[in-house]
Amino acid sequence: MRTRLLLISHPATAAQRKGTFPADDPLDARAIDEASAFRASHAGLPAADVVLVSPALCALETANALGFAATVAPALADVDVGRWRGRRLLEVANEEPEALAAWTREPSAAPHGGESFDALVLRVGSWLDASANFARHDTVIAVTHASVIRAALIHVLQAPSASFTRFEIPPLSIVELQRGERGWTWWPAKG
Repeated sequence: MRTRLLLISHPATAAQRKGTFPADDPLDARAIDEASAFRASHAGLPAADVVLVSPALCALETANALGFAATVAPALADVDVGRWRGRRLLEVANEEPEALAAWTREPSAAPHGGESFDALVLRVGSWLDASANFARHDTVIAVTHASVIRAALIHVLQAPSASFTRFEIPPLSIVELQRGERGWTWWPAKG
């Protein structure tokens, strides 16, 4: 049986637009409007057997704005940025330039005490490979974070984790993966 997985990234939060590391931020009015416009322009999304969502408030509110009754999947949580949580990127760059450079260039580094990119890829890859998550479903929609979608692509494409920063996942975009006889494959999202 083939499973179609549509990964949807949440809209940018006000904190993200200000260059702040995530801290379970809610959606503001602008982001909710963007999600509503996305819903209207993607009315042809396939019916899902199940909708999953990150436990983060911005993802939960996105799923709600998109009209989904979603189930929380802890594996879809955003990358853990440890002590940088809620801090501005510029502030971290000024105070810990070597640590920030190491985290963005070395996939196994987690100088902030949180999660490395390698750890995120392992977490998301384990979730993808757990057949119980997808065995009885033709179509699954998951509302999550750009970092999680990047990790899924790296896992599926078996790309080096150092390529993590080379994948751009815009807010409110869709990445489609399909699971069949050959395992997971990436497909251009049709919406």
